[in-house]
Amino acid sequence: MEIVWAPWRMQYIEVADKPKGCIFCVLPAENEDEKNLILYRGKNAFVMLNTFPYNPGHMMIIPFKHTADMQCLSDEELLEINHLIRYCIKLLKESVAPHGFNLGVNLGKSAGAGVAEHIHWHIVPRWEGDSNFMPVLANTKVMPESLQATYKKFKEKLKELGEPE
Repeated sequence: MEIVWAPWRMQYIEVADKPKGCIFCVLPAENEDEKNLILYRGKNAFVMLNTFPYNPGHMMIIPFKHTADMQCLSDEELLEINHLIRYCIKLLKESVAPHGFNLGVNLGKSAGAGVAEHIHWHIVPRWEGDSNFMPVLANTKVMPESLQATYKKFKEKLKELGEPE
């Protein structure tokens, strides 16, 4: 059996590090954006890297308003979220040049939402051939870059890009 070492994953496994309450409310309130992988804060929503990414660069757009119901978001909030989605796709294209994207929102636990009580959108960059034998045969996903390195790369690119429109 071949072993794939990913020692940085232990911090995500240990229960002691998990915040109490809704992570999408608790983490922005801490004002420790680099530690919490928050890339950008808008008026109504923020962007953060997914701590358990499907692929490198997997990010989420999250409204500050704590709600699971899309009907509870105002037109202004929904417009900003969509502008941030467009902005993040541009960021990913210019930073890591994916061949495509998965974009989605899981509404409710039965739909696959890991944090069902707070709506959030996922952007997953995809590359041809990014699904290989490891997830299929070994139930393992190999991540080629640490979350901290990805965060720093994206923060630099955000400085170049300027504010979202």
